[in-house]
Amino acid sequence: MGALESEKLEITAADLERINQRSRLELVQIVKAQALLGLVVASLAWLIVGLDAGLSALAGAGTYFVPNAIFALRLYVATFRPGGSGPILFLIGEMLKVGAAVGLLWVVAQVGGDRVQWLAVLVGLIAVLKGYVLMLMFGRARI
Repeated sequence: MGALESEKLEITAADLERINQRSRLELVQIVKAQALLGLVVASLAWLIVGLDAGLSALAGAGTYFVPNAIFALRLYVATFRPGGSGPILFLIGEMLKVGAAVGLLWVVAQVGGDRVQWLAVLVGLIAVLKGYVLMLMFGRARI
């Protein structure tokens, strides 16, 4: 077979447990970073522009944070199962997360009416979307 010959990778139970521990820790850290960034942006919007901007930014952050936190919880729980989470379930979860975020944006528009400041909503949403950048800046999980 020559160059196309592949070696089989053996993962011990201890290796798998270490991988799962790291995955759980990183999931929690990402969700914390997203929450922190959403709260910081909402606070800044409130202090700089006013209460409506702060609430709009918080609503924008929440439209992505809530579905993402639920999805992260589902992935967290899956690390305790022997098979973990398969790729099809992961993709379905991602689609549901995006659909839920769009639905929550619609709810913000319906409930907030004219008080919604869409620039603040967008900034809050983007802040939570990019919350993982905090983790990259301040280091990864160590196990």
